[in-house]
Amino acid sequence: RSLKKEVTMKLALASLLVAPVVAFAPSGAFGTRRSAMQMSTEASTETKSFAKLPASVKPGVVTGQALSDLLDAAKDQGYAIPGVNIVGTGSINACMEAAAKYGGPIMVTFSKGGGQFIAGKAADNTDDAACIAGAIAGAKHVREVAHLYGVPVVLHTDHCQKAWLPWIDGLLAASEEYFKEHGEPLFSSHMLDLSEESLEENIGICKEYMEKFAKVNILLEFELGVTGGEEDGVDNSDVDSSRLYTQPEEVWYAYQQLSEVPNAMFTCAASFGNVHGVYAPGNVDLQPVILHNSQAYIKEKLGSSDDKPMRFVFHGGSGSSPEDIKYAITAGVIKMNIDTDTQWAFWDGIRAYEAKHHDYLQAQIGNPDGADKPNKKYYDPRMALRAGEEAMAARLCQAADDLNCVNVLN
Repeated sequence: RSLKKEVTMKLALASLLVAPVVAFAPSGAFGTRRSAMQMSTEASTETKSFAKLPASVKPGVVTGQALSDLLDAAKDQGYAIPGVNIVGTGSINACMEAAAKYGGPIMVTFSKGGGQFIAGKAADNTDDAACIAGAIAGAKHVREVAHLYGVPVVLHTDHCQKAWLPWIDGLLAASEEYFKEHGEPLFSSHMLDLSEESLEENIGICKEYMEKFAKVNILLEFELGVTGGEEDGVDNSDVDSSRLYTQPEEVWYAYQQLSEVPNAMFTCAASFGNVHGVYAPGNVDLQPVILHNSQAYIKEKLGSSDDKPMRFVFHGGSGSSPEDIKYAITAGVIKMNIDTDTQWAFWDGIRAYEAKHHDYLQAQIGNPDGADKPNKKYYDPRMALRAGEEAMAARLCQAADDLNCVNVLN
């Protein structure tokens, strides 16, 4: 008994010595790597749901430490998670269906406009009320059904510029209430896109929000540089091309500032020529080497043995070549945004359904089988919507293959 007591005291002392370091680092316990002792202790007390993931990661929505562990696993094992913009329960379910098929995690991403669409375009949107309510409703839908798909799901929100911060404030308030009741936030993470501001103001505001997020275990995604093109109300079509390429010094500055926040978790959307939308080959000049250079710069500044101290995310991924995607993943990209390609896939599924059943969709009664034959089973809205879901899920399985995210659970 005395030996057991001595070991217990030593473990307790060790945890006290480790804790202050962990609290301020962005890559283990909420950003930094945990010690072998911590991991072995967890393994002995927690049953793993997925053979290839840490025990903290369970089917359903992942937040806090489980989210941090999931992202580190992606970085260490060399894959990126599809981050998909959604507009309703149909596209939400298509995301989770795809994840179950390709055997990996998925990020379900709400935009401000997507939230409003879920609430209903006719709903009162004074002070972003519909944008807030719709995103919350969508998040609650995911929480109710995600575990039925048997995969880890990250609840994320997309670009939020400075003028849109009240939208994030509303979502944060919902997460704070959810945290009081459940011990975790409603949303896993939020993106702040303050890249139109100066670097100092961008990171200064991000740091203020990081302090709020950290109290309820929410991860922050921030943007440096600008993603070109246009997406869901954010139009950077005419931006100076020099702003499409982030410098390592900027990434290091952000890393330093945000790491000062206790319990901070964050990812960086550093621009390396990314553009929203699909363009003809040669019109987009991606330079993923910028991410590699930034990792090397931060590693040197930290004096670290970690070759990839920053978690990067890839915006404007639709239409990118598999080669550029895979090279970016080797630089520590753990998530790639997908919107344009999945929008097209959903529509193309509906288009193909209409083309296949065209003659059965011209009237309620009467088709090639007879003038008195009913067509209800063809024009039932669920039929066309399901065709869209299936096409979107198939496109996401293709994306997961490009991202090395197939069969990464077991």
